[in-house]
Parts: sequence; C-alpha cells; structure tokens
Amino acid sequence: MSWIPFKIGQPRKQIVSTTVERDFEREYEKLQKLEEQTKKLHKDMKKSTEADLAMSKAAVKISGDLLSNPLCEQDQAFLESMNALDTAMKRMDAFNQEKVSQIQKTVIDPLKKYSNVFPSLNMAVKRREQALQDYKRLQSKVEKYEEKEKTGPIMVKLHQAREELKPVREDFEAKNKQLLDEMPKFYNSRIDYFQPSFEALIRAQVAYFTEMHNIFTELTDQIDQGGLTDEQRKQENEAKLNELRALSIVADD
Repeated sequence: MSWIPFKIGQPRKQIVSTTVERDFEREYEKLQKLEEQTKKLHKDMKKSTEADLAMSKAAVKISGDLLSNPLCEQDQAFLESMNALDTAMKRMDAFNQEKVSQIQKTVIDPLKKYSNVFPSLNMAVKRREQALQDYKRLQSKVEKYEEKEKTGPIMVKLHQAREELKPVREDFEAKNKQLLDEMPKFYNSRIDYFQPSFEALIRAQVAYFTEMHNIFTELTDQIDQGGLTDEQRKQENEAKLNELRALSIVADD
C-alpha cells in the first residue's frame, strides 16, 4: 500500500481537522509497515522450508552415492556403516518433509491469507480518498455561490449545490469513521492471529530436532568404532593419508 493523497483545490472551510488527518495517517502507516513485514516473513519462511527440503534431499543423495561405492562390495564393515547412514538420512528426510508440511499448514498458509486482506484495505482507503476529493470539490462549489450576489438564479444554484453536497459529505464521514474505528482493531488483532502459528512453528521445530537427536545418537552407536575421539580420528586419518602420499604413484616428481 502507498499513501498518495489527491491534489485538488482546497476550499476555505477545513474539511478534516488536522488531528483527525494525522490520526488517520498514523494508523494507515502502521498497516503499511505490517503489510511489508508480513510479505517479507512469508517469503523468508518459504525460502527456509525450501532450503530445508533441499538439504535433506542432498543428504539422502550423498548417502546413496556412498552406498553404491565399490568399497561396499569389498568391506563388510563399511557396507554396514553406509547402510546405517543411508537409513538415518532417509529417516531424517521423512521427518523433515513432515515438519515442512506442518509449517506450510500452520505458518506459511496463514501468512498468505493474512497478506491477501491488505488489497481490500487499500481499496477502502482509496474510496475514502475519492470521497474526500468529491467532498472538497462540492464544498468549493458551494463557497463559490455563497460569494456571489444573492440573486434568484444564484440562490437556486446555491440550494442545489448544498443538496448535492449533503450526501457526499455524509458518505465521506461514514467512510472516514469506519476506517478510523477499524484500522486500529485490525492492527491490534495481529498478535491473536499469528500467535498460534508461531507456537506451532516452535512445536514443529522441537519435534524435528528431538527426532534428529535420536536418529544421530542411534547412528553414532552403530558406526562408532573403538570409541575414538574426534582428535584421535583426525590423527588416524592423517596417518593413513601419509601412507597414501608415500606411494610412488602419487609422489612428487
């Protein structure tokens, strides 16, 4: 939404008080920021879930590639480890898809529905501004006849202008009052609307990472050999790498 007031000639009579117009602009600006933040959050949540799915799919692909490694045909221990890894990655992917599905239903979809309300609000503001423009135009017309000499034809035209002004003024005042009443209510309702979604997001993340802890704890128990520390594994890998470097086919010329 954007604030673009109409530029027309101003009647001498003040149509809307400075206080009312300032209150209107303040409430409307808050809703503009809310719309911007809601759209950004919706976009970021979609990116996050897409990245989550890509991550778990990539992990399954890697474990599958490792499982098809020729070494698995020669080393039973390695085959067992890769089978355990592949099973863990597939379980992770399944739980991840379930988590993303929950987030889609409880967070992303409600965000999209909330964002879809703003165009209607924006249209209501435009209708209010159009009513204000009509009000100012007719008020200026009335003032023009009031300034003229009070002849018969002028008095008839003045009466007609006042009659034309009355419903337009009432229409603007009704639209203005409705927006001033409802814009703060709409803004203040955001917490009640979004709180269940964010609580559901937290529950989905907690459930997912609890399962991940269980899966990887089980995987560690399956593939851990000798209870080596990370530093010991690093030293062991370095020693094996040095053995490979010592081979004549990889030696530097």
